[in-house]
Amino acid sequence: MKLIRFGNPEAEKPGVQLSDGTRVDVSEFGEDYTQRFFQNNGLERLSNWLKSNVSRCPIVSPETRLGPPIAQVSKIICVGLNYIDHAKESGMEVPKQPLIFFKATSAICGPNDNLIIPKNSVKTDWEVELGVVIGKKASHVSVENAYDYIAGYVLHNDYSEREFQLEHGGQWVKGKSCDTFAPLGPWLVTKDEIPDVHNLRLWLKVNGVIKQDGNTKNLIFNVPTLVSYISRYMTLLPGDIISTGTPAGVGLGFNPPQYLKPGDVVELGIDGLGSSMQKAIAYQG
Repeated sequence: MKLIRFGNPEAEKPGVQLSDGTRVDVSEFGEDYTQRFFQNNGLERLSNWLKSNVSRCPIVSPETRLGPPIAQVSKIICVGLNYIDHAKESGMEVPKQPLIFFKATSAICGPNDNLIIPKNSVKTDWEVELGVVIGKKASHVSVENAYDYIAGYVLHNDYSEREFQLEHGGQWVKGKSCDTFAPLGPWLVTKDEIPDVHNLRLWLKVNGVIKQDGNTKNLIFNVPTLVSYISRYMTLLPGDIISTGTPAGVGLGFNPPQYLKPGDVVELGIDGLGSSMQKAIAYQG
């Protein structure tokens, strides 16, 4: 299944994108895609419900705004420098263990919402990433059993303000958590629809020019390894997102560096997970 949430910000309704591309409203199912939905076997229940109810579901217009496909996310755990080519372009050592940090959930927005360049920012950067969505509570999970704890996958642009991240001291979270810095979607794609998560092309364009073009086969630490590793240090809750890192081609890595400015358009996508687009606008306030 491809789960969507649609409508105005903070008032989104749950929906599903069908195999023919039609989007339908599943509000009658009675649940949004929250932690409770996932932990109570919501994916299977929704799939079964659709078999007898899909014909009665209202159609959602293609022009309707899409919101983030998961509601009330507990946490976003990001993995830094998880592609060798990106570590090299960043001038940083390839990590011997996964380098993890948090991104504030207040950064989450819809896949095609505007990117707000933060107040006083001069180094806003892009990062296309594969997001892994946790499907059930996970603590001290083995690598062998890690897939049992995954609900599906989502496209994520891990926007970063490099001055805030690298020059303001402390941890990276300051440069990762500005409003609109975590567009998710268009869909949450259930894991059964992705036969090999370690062979997906991921790409990103700025103003129509390809900047990133990688493949998840080049992850240093693969998906089950990340789920297992992170679950040693914290309990992963249903709906949590692990963002698995970005390939080479971020603005920081160019000589000279390239950063986003108002009016720029960023497009990105991952095989099987759809594409998204954000237009950069200046902070107002």
